[in-house]
Amino acid sequence: MSLVELIAQADERGLAASGLACLDRCVPLLGGDDEILRPLWASLVDGDAWGERLAKARADLGEPMASDAGVGPDASPEDAAALLARRMLAAVPAEPAAAELRAWADACSVAALQIHRLLDASDDGTSSVAARREGRTDGMSPLVAAELRRQVTILELLAGHGAGGLRPALDVSTEGRRVLRAVVSRRARRA
Repeated sequence: MSLVELIAQADERGLAASGLACLDRCVPLLGGDDEILRPLWASLVDGDAWGERLAKARADLGEPMASDAGVGPDASPEDAAALLARRMLAAVPAEPAAAELRAWADACSVAALQIHRLLDASDDGTSSVAARREGRTDGMSPLVAAELRRQVTILELLAGHGAGGLRPALDVSTEGRRVLRAVVSRRARRA
C-alpha cells in the first residue's frame, strides 16, 4: 500500500503520530534536543493536554520569525530544509481533530521527504516527492528511501497495533532523527 493510501486510511492517533514523527525527525534543523517533542508523544498515549504541550514545544523551539517567511532561489539546502521544518511546526493543529490532522500529516509527509531530498548528497532522480509517496520509487536516493520507509512503517505500526504501536513508532522516528542529525552535522563540517 502506498504512503498516500496509508494516510487516507489512518485514524486520528495514526495521523497525529505520523505528522509528529515527521516533525520529530526534523528537530535537528530547528536546533532542538531529542526530548523536546516527547510531551506531545505522551499526549498521544494519555489523550491529555495536546494544546498545552504543543505551546511549550513551540516556545522551546522558537516561533517562526519574519525571516522564515520564505527563502530565495539562492538559499542553501540547509536553509530551505529548516524553513520546511519550521512550517511543519507552525502548522501543528492546536486541537487534534481528524480533518486538521489529516491535512497536517499529509503536509508533513511531503515536507519531510523534501527535506531529506534537499539534504541528500545522492541524486534522487527525476521523480517528484508526490510520485515517491504514491509508490514510484525507481532511482530513489538512499536518504529519501529511508525516510519513505519510516513514514510507511509508522503508519503500519499504528494501524496494526493502535496505542500499542506508539512506542515502536517513536523508536523508528528516533532512529530517523539520529540519521538526519548525522547528515546535518556532516554537511556543516564540509561547509
